[in-house]
Amino acid sequence: MSGAIELPWQEERVILHSQRLLYSFKYWLGYSLLEVSGTPREIAAALFEAPFVLVSHGRESDPIFNYGNRRALELWELSWQEFTQMPSRKTAETMAQEERNRLLAETTAKGFVSNYSGVRISSTGKRFKIEDGIVWNVLNENNQQWGQAAVFFNCQFIE
Repeated sequence: MSGAIELPWQEERVILHSQRLLYSFKYWLGYSLLEVSGTPREIAAALFEAPFVLVSHGRESDPIFNYGNRRALELWELSWQEFTQMPSRKTAETMAQEERNRLLAETTAKGFVSNYSGVRISSTGKRFKIEDGIVWNVLNENNQQWGQAAVFFNCQFIE
């Protein structure tokens, strides 16, 4: 990860995507992911600096990450630019791909899946276990699926 300070939440497309993430979470789960008010830019900044890991990917056939907050970038040891060019499948070990695919299919069908746990890997090969994660479908302004997002509050590195 580069040492440069990145502030992607200042970009208009990231501000809009932050709104989609928050709207979609509340749409599916019925409560807010983050209690925050202010301008869209201030809300995007708060989401980027939130005390949990938040990621999302698009709807490509091999989905590419389109968002990762600061905690996600630190956990996966990547810059914003590196993270948002990476296929999301690369966060799971080869042996865990089938379970990951099942989780994403279930999310597509139901709108969200909660209480998810699983093992993921950082860009340098560090393994960590996610606990009590939530995965949901991200919707655009017309309530059409725009991608999927995941949040988790706890993870433990595995030796």
